[in-house]
Amino acid sequence: MTSNGYLRYVAVGDSQTEGVGDGDDVQGLRGWADRLAELVARESPGLLYANLAVRGRLAEQVRAGQLAPALALRPNLATVVAGLNDVLRPRFDADEVAGHLEAMFAALTAQGARVATVTFPDIGRIAPPARPLAPRIVALNARIREAAGRHGVAVADSWPYPAVTDPRMWSADRLHASPRGHALIAAAVAHALDLPGADDGWTRPLPPGAVPRTGLRAVGAELRWAGAFLGPWIVRRVRGRSSGDGRQAKRPALLPVTALADGPY
Repeated sequence: MTSNGYLRYVAVGDSQTEGVGDGDDVQGLRGWADRLAELVARESPGLLYANLAVRGRLAEQVRAGQLAPALALRPNLATVVAGLNDVLRPRFDADEVAGHLEAMFAALTAQGARVATVTFPDIGRIAPPARPLAPRIVALNARIREAAGRHGVAVADSWPYPAVTDPRMWSADRLHASPRGHALIAAAVAHALDLPGADDGWTRPLPPGAVPRTGLRAVGAELRWAGAFLGPWIVRRVRGRSSGDGRQAKRPALLPVTALADGPY
């Protein structure tokens, strides 16, 4: 970073960093990393930004496929977010996943980048069938915090705050943030980085929304969700397929940031 701010921002990760849930594959995805780049560019108008994230990637795959290209771009700001896909797999080792994240933290900070990451929310509050995964998330979050501390990485710690699991922050599949949720993640990372104008507003509960469904309406909603999203996800796993098969990074080169209209979270 110079007196004029950040010059090159590179984001690595999986579907959340790619921006799934905020836009679509026809009109284009925005996502929290794009939104963060816009916030950074307010103070650093010459900012160049690349996004190497690809949906479906495990932490090991992010490290293997994205770290070297990220280093080659010589960022002085980088975000590293991965691990939730690992949590969802039958086999999960928190130490192994955190090890891949820490390797990326170490390599990027050693090259002089300011690095930020996030912890993960309790996804069982968003999708009840995922409640048994809470211990995995707690274990991974603890290791992310420890690894980040060893390398001076900024952490947007999402776990403690109810706003992060508010249904309005999540898209219909309950696996990816909604546009409003992506805006909240961007605000959280900006706050962790202590960007000018960033504050802790993202940690506060949202105003009351619609009354949650109960009884048969709730059961019906869960069945519709399972048919539309959980079932196809299970089929991909059984077939050894990934949502990211055949996909490339949406923004592999450093390009100027074009601001989009801001949305409230």
